[in-house]
Amino acid sequence: VTFCTVLLANTSSNEVPQQLRGIGIDQKLNQQVPLDAMFKDEYGRNVRLGDYFGKKPVVLGLVYYECPMLCNLTLNGMLRSLRAVNLDIGKEYDVLNVSFNPREGPELAAAKKEAYSRRYGREGVRNGWHFLTGSEENIRKLADAVGFHYRFDEKSGQYVHASGIMIVTPEGRLSHYFYGIEFPPRDVKFGLMQASNNRIGSPVDQLLLYCYHYDPETGKYGLIIMNTIRIAGGLTIVGLILMLVMLSRRNRRRKLENARTFPVLP
Repeated sequence: VTFCTVLLANTSSNEVPQQLRGIGIDQKLNQQVPLDAMFKDEYGRNVRLGDYFGKKPVVLGLVYYECPMLCNLTLNGMLRSLRAVNLDIGKEYDVLNVSFNPREGPELAAAKKEAYSRRYGREGVRNGWHFLTGSEENIRKLADAVGFHYRFDEKSGQYVHASGIMIVTPEGRLSHYFYGIEFPPRDVKFGLMQASNNRIGSPVDQLLLYCYHYDPETGKYGLIIMNTIRIAGGLTIVGLILMLVMLSRRNRRRKLENARTFPVLP
């Protein structure tokens, strides 16, 4: 998990400073997010969290929009990853960023939406990438449900928090966690495919997904050796069968050509 580098600058690698104790992201896989929690969207409208679920998987990120460093790095990492995924926001999946600063409002959310929608640059993104703000009560309700632990630091006037994103199923259950500020596009795509019960992604993607396994401890996908061996063995058998068929056809053609060249005399 990546923490605010300002607080880490003066600490040794073996010491957890007082400011960071209790800060982090706990995985709560299969936990239901609070669909009844109320927020405001980029246009100032009251919305339920459940309004963004029901049909497509959702990439969820908790940030705050005036964060001087880490949240922007997280959002930029999300943008790079999602631009590299050949699935479209608003079509195959949605993205939801929620500010955990209750003092932020729709104006800041709208500015972030405009900036990141423009940089993503694909049609339909404005209908699929949402930036919400809300009250302390509803923010805490969501943060507790997804295991996101943060704290306001009075001395610096900033929030101390970790960085990561979650993938949530269309039904609103937590499916995958990815930590840090860089999110491998392959892993994000596989997570979206699994969260959608494989309703998105090409047949080749489905085959590749069979070879990889999500490790909740690392938040990454790793190669499954046995499945890879099975697929390689299957492809080898298919290749041998195709080769035998081609050789058989070639032999039949040669026999027909020889019969025409050297007809059998009565």
